[in-house]
Amino acid sequence: MKIDKADLMSAYTKMKTIREFEERVHTEFAAGGIPGFVHLYAGEEPSAVAVCMQLDGVDYITSTHRGHGHCIGKGCDVMGMMKEIFGRAGGLCKGKGGSMHIADVERGMLGANGIVGGGPPLACGAALAAKQRGTGGIAVAFFGDGAYNQGTTLEAMNFASVYELPVLFVLEDNGYAESTSSTWSIGGHDPIRRAEGFGIPGERVDGHDFFAVYEAAEKAVDAIHAGGGQRFLQVEFTRWFGHFEGDAMTYRPPGEVAEERLHLDCLKVFRARVTGGGLAEAADLDRIDAEVAKLVDDAVRAAKADAPPPASELTTDVYASY
Repeated sequence: MKIDKADLMSAYTKMKTIREFEERVHTEFAAGGIPGFVHLYAGEEPSAVAVCMQLDGVDYITSTHRGHGHCIGKGCDVMGMMKEIFGRAGGLCKGKGGSMHIADVERGMLGANGIVGGGPPLACGAALAAKQRGTGGIAVAFFGDGAYNQGTTLEAMNFASVYELPVLFVLEDNGYAESTSSTWSIGGHDPIRRAEGFGIPGERVDGHDFFAVYEAAEKAVDAIHAGGGQRFLQVEFTRWFGHFEGDAMTYRPPGEVAEERLHLDCLKVFRARVTGGGLAEAADLDRIDAEVAKLVDDAVRAAKADAPPPASELTTDVYASY
C-alpha cells in the first residue's frame, strides 16, 4: 500500500472525527436540538475514509441517507456540516437540506439522499461527464444492502458497464436494511456474484479493518484509472446505532452492538496496528483525539449560536440555474 505516517494520521483524524461527530449528534438529537430525521454512520468509518483517500478534486461521490461519514471522508467542513444538521443559515446547504440532504458539490460530495438507491444513477451521470470531458475523474457510489435490491442501483450498474464508465460501486453492508437482515434479503446471498453478472469485478472486505479497506479501494481505483472499467466493493461491518435516531433496535440480538464496540471497534483495531507496528506513538493518536473533541465542541457551539435561514430564503435554491 502507498501510505505513509502522514496519511495514517490523516486517516485516523477523519475516522475519529466521524466517530466524535456522530456520537455528539446522537446526544444533541436526544436533547431535542436537531430537527428532522438523523441516521448515524458510527462503526462504518473505514469505508468512507479509506475509499475517499484514493480520490482527488476531479472525483465525485454519491451518498445515502447515512451520509455524515461520507461528507467528512470527502473533506467537507465540519463546522458547516454541524450548522446544516442543526438547520442553520451557515450550513453547507444554508440549513435547508439537513442531515439527509447534506451536500457540498465543490468538494465533490453530491449529497446524502433520502431515496434508497438514489445515489448510483447520479454517480453514473458524474462518471459520464468526466468521461466526455476527459477530466480523468471517477465517481464513487456508496449504497447500503437495502439499496442493492433497488432497480435504480442495478440499472446504474448495467448502465456503467454498457457505457464503460469510471465508477466504483461500494456496498456498505452493515447487516440490516432498516430492520431486515442482509443475510436473508439479498437473493443469491452473494453480492459479489451479482456484480459479476454485469461484468463488474468485485471484492469482499472486512470493514472493521482500515488497512484492508484501503488496500482494496486502492486496487479498485487504480484499475479504473488504468482503463479497467468499473469495480465493486462489499464492505462488511455493523452500524452502532439504529437505522434512525429513536430506533429501538428490537430486531437485533441482545448484546450485538456491545460486542461490536468491545471487540471490533475499527478505531481500536487501527490504534493497535499502528502502535504495535511502530508506525505511530499512542501520544500522537491521543493528541488527535483531543483536537477532534475540541473541533466538535466548537462546531456544536457555533451551530447553536447561528440563526436559522430567513423566511425569504424559502423559495430559493429549488432549481439550479445554468
